[in-house]
Amino acid sequence: MKTDMTDGNDTVILEIKNLTKHFPIYRGFLRRIVGNVQAVNNVSFSVKSGETLGIVGESGCGKTTLARVILRAYEATSGEVLYRQNGEMINIFSLKGQELKKLRRDMQIIFQDPFSSLNPRKTVMEIIAEPLRIHGISRGQELKLRVGELLELVGLNVKHMNRYPNAFSGGQRQRIGIARALALRPKLVICDEPVSALDVSVQAQVINLLEDLQNELGLTYLFIAHDLSVVEHISDRIVVMYLGSIVEMVPAQELYKNPKHPYTEALLSAVPSIDPNTHKTRIILPGEIPNPSDPPPGCKFHTRCRYAREICSKETPKWRDMGNDHYVACHLADQLTLQGITNNL
Repeated sequence: MKTDMTDGNDTVILEIKNLTKHFPIYRGFLRRIVGNVQAVNNVSFSVKSGETLGIVGESGCGKTTLARVILRAYEATSGEVLYRQNGEMINIFSLKGQELKKLRRDMQIIFQDPFSSLNPRKTVMEIIAEPLRIHGISRGQELKLRVGELLELVGLNVKHMNRYPNAFSGGQRQRIGIARALALRPKLVICDEPVSALDVSVQAQVINLLEDLQNELGLTYLFIAHDLSVVEHISDRIVVMYLGSIVEMVPAQELYKNPKHPYTEALLSAVPSIDPNTHKTRIILPGEIPNPSDPPPGCKFHTRCRYAREICSKETPKWRDMGNDHYVACHLADQLTLQGITNNL
């Protein structure tokens, strides 16, 4: 399937349409399917070339599963992922063999854990060179020079390319992971919580590096995180997910000034303030996150929402346009005045 689409003067590089991923639950000797874990449900959004789209939510909300379905590490249950290649939007689920291998050059991932994502039995040279060898791009002296260029690009010493990962700190290991992701000169990079395992001081260095690389190489980022202060710093727009579904999508600054979903309000209240004179009221969500294999009817958040009304437990909220590129799935979005915290970050 091929289509062509542009959004105003901004080219859309990635389009997600009604993407769903369910994992079957097997039981018994015959391994009968008795249910499904609904990890991602009917998710749709687009990403413009050169922008950073942040994806936030609690652990288990489906952020990483969504990323892996986009990269075809998992096969989707339904829906489409369209990627712009040679000026056309191509459904990546229709690609096989060499066509899919070629697409993988354009779409790479930076993993969350810089310790487990690097093979301890391989040197830095071997780790970064591996994608170049697999795709037959470089070999011999040219390969070594390319690895050296990538190390310098991410701020590491070329002389250390023959060392093993255990000789590096967490921040340095993540730089190695970034170099590996950039080896094939991708256009789209999915950053799966790339700084959550690092010290705060190192987080800032890695975030600044990612921004510099984006400006220098023209990269497009999908930035997954649970730290809203980090997401605000690097993102142009932010998607908020809850229990496998998108509940709010909004420009980054607007999210902090004018949240429209009660779940977003609760997430913002948990962000620590850097101003000692500022006192915030922390919103504690009651209960537990519902079982994704048996989500509640209506709005999935209504079991924990302090504003919930009868309609919330009966009808699934529709996607609503609140203006200024701000969208929300909430029955009460135009009735609630929620508290932003931009000045407190």
